[in-house]
Amino acid sequence: MKERLSYAKVGVDISVTDAAKREMAKSVDSGDPRVLNRMGAFASLLEGRFDALRHPILVFKTEEPGSKQKLAYARGRFKVIAYDLVNHLVNDVMVMGAEPLYVQDCIVCGTIAPATVTALVSNMAAACKEQGCVLVGGETSVQPGVVADGEYVLSASASAIGIVDKDRIIDGSAICEGDLVLGVASNGLHTNGYTLVRRLLERNAALQGMEVDGVSFMDAILLPHTCYYKAIRGLFGHTGLKGLAHITGGGIKGNLNRILPGKMDALIDLPSLRVLEVFRVIREEGNVSDAEMLRTFNMGVGLTVVCSQVAVGEIIAHLGGHHGTACPIGTIVRGTGRVRYRGRLKW
Repeated sequence: MKERLSYAKVGVDISVTDAAKREMAKSVDSGDPRVLNRMGAFASLLEGRFDALRHPILVFKTEEPGSKQKLAYARGRFKVIAYDLVNHLVNDVMVMGAEPLYVQDCIVCGTIAPATVTALVSNMAAACKEQGCVLVGGETSVQPGVVADGEYVLSASASAIGIVDKDRIIDGSAICEGDLVLGVASNGLHTNGYTLVRRLLERNAALQGMEVDGVSFMDAILLPHTCYYKAIRGLFGHTGLKGLAHITGGGIKGNLNRILPGKMDALIDLPSLRVLEVFRVIREEGNVSDAEMLRTFNMGVGLTVVCSQVAVGEIIAHLGGHHGTACPIGTIVRGTGRVRYRGRLKW
């Protein structure tokens, strides 16, 4: 006689999932008047009037925190990965000159642990609140056999939505010869390069306890991704601000080139980069070439700001007043829309 099957027997307990969603709703229901319905509806209803803007432009972004998730979940660092996702999203919206408004999440797991998903959602909601935006719900999907038990894949499926007035969009089109490139400090790896780092940890488990700038290597690599929105938003509309590039996978060269006009190059002085100690450890442990380090990691620069020479002092001072350390790292010259390096990194 054939075994009587149910969804719960094959790995998806709808009652447990529904209970977890009810707990998540407590974090998502923010009371924000712009959100017109609650979590549990088929889709979110969001206020679409922007009376203060003459020509409002919506800015969309989808993101995920990469294989850093595997390290974080194994150590119960749910807050880290939740903040990574939100802060990365907000940075990508912010570099267009936009105010972040809404974020939706997507959590995929093999089996659902209510405490885990509740921790993820509550921390994403808290991260959104810190940046002035709202987590409005999303999707939690239990997929046995697709994702291993005890593992989670976190992303922002419907992504972040931001808003910017059309004449205040920051897209790099105003960049011209003679402008300077400022590097704004990162606090570490942010959310890139973790597949390489995981291999290092597999080869040398003792590495996780190595001291790096007063903390363990593991703590250094699990710092949450820095969000730059609060430091940058006061510069929106500044005539000297020409372009912003969020430095993620691909490094400075693979991200700053995305905002350069076709006839301009960015000449980056590698000796001027303030390389963090954690990157030196990765380089030595993995015998990684400088070229590979520059292509894989942010190397201590989480954001680049392109500005006119006359605005440099004011912009650096403004960032410093908002806990953002910045210094000149390059110059805009005539070219073909590329980022070029000169000199060598100082280790």
